[in-house]
Amino acid sequence: MTQNDPSVLFPRVRTRSLSVGGVGIGGDNPVRVQSMTNTDTRDVDATLAQIKALAGAGCEIVRLAVLDLEAAMALKTICAATPVPLIADIHFDSRLAVQAVEAGVKGLRINPGNIGGPDKVDRVVDAARAAGVPIRIGVNSGSVDKELLKKHGGPTPAAMVESALGHVRLLEERKFGDIKISLKSSSVLGTIAAYRLMAKTVDYPLHIGVTEAGTAMRGAVKSSVGLGILLAEGIGDTLRVSLTADPVEEMLVAWEILRALGLRSRGPEIVSCPTCGRTEIGLIELASAVEDRLRGVEDVFTVAVMGCVVNGPGEAREADIGVAGGRESGLIFRKGEVVRKVKGRSELLPAFMEELEKFLEERRGVA
Repeated sequence: MTQNDPSVLFPRVRTRSLSVGGVGIGGDNPVRVQSMTNTDTRDVDATLAQIKALAGAGCEIVRLAVLDLEAAMALKTICAATPVPLIADIHFDSRLAVQAVEAGVKGLRINPGNIGGPDKVDRVVDAARAAGVPIRIGVNSGSVDKELLKKHGGPTPAAMVESALGHVRLLEERKFGDIKISLKSSSVLGTIAAYRLMAKTVDYPLHIGVTEAGTAMRGAVKSSVGLGILLAEGIGDTLRVSLTADPVEEMLVAWEILRALGLRSRGPEIVSCPTCGRTEIGLIELASAVEDRLRGVEDVFTVAVMGCVVNGPGEAREADIGVAGGRESGLIFRKGEVVRKVKGRSELLPAFMEELEKFLEERRGVA
């Protein structure tokens, strides 16, 4: 068994497969990474700039809030220039959903039970079916119907599942099966319990996430715990890490969750020690500089940045490229071999960055 051997995980829960603009979700497809813009969708330039930044960071599907007719009209221009499929997030207004489909979005996020009655559900389903656009039913703990809250004594996992299934039935009654489901709570344990229950109930693909998770650090922790547990149990076909931060930061966390579980990898893995009293070099500065330089690099390889003679040389030797620093010198490794010995702590950072540039050039085929 290797460190990232996926055989230690539960078997993947088998779900149906569907396509969002050519990006397969569910079935045998990999777990997909999503995010949502926080720009005003009516501002075409700002929205497109953020979509492209997200795509550059590894986002495979982007969702946009469509609040009114002006936002829906902007979608046509945005869809024509987007590098990734777009999903329109719409509440209460069936007309906006139809207009979004006509503008070229590749998915809808709606709850058909709150868009105005059977005829309006018919209209949205007909438009989605004609365009081959799947629909995500999204229930959050804060949006559970009042009657279900009363029945279950609050926004419990069972209440969220029952709420989602009520919306699903409206689509199933119309013979529409391109459905995804999400059940998000700000409670990690509530989120896990809801998805576990839903995974035993239906075979629709599940979009997983912990909603309103918080700022960058707190949100990353809550999302990593909640999504990590679900993915380890084989639950989840596509995910969003929700942070009160720049959406691009969500990509960094999402991909690290998938990498940690051996499910998918994107970009280099940086192994660095936590520092202790044995550390005698500027390890934090060195590790931060390496991380900044490698931001945006998509190739998968391992970099070790180690700060003492106990674990440092061993970890550095295991990496594709690594550095282990000591009191007055440091060793730079490539594939287990020492390629450079550096004297003086002040010389270690520039020397390693120089070797890292050579390494990246060779991977690009320049050297």
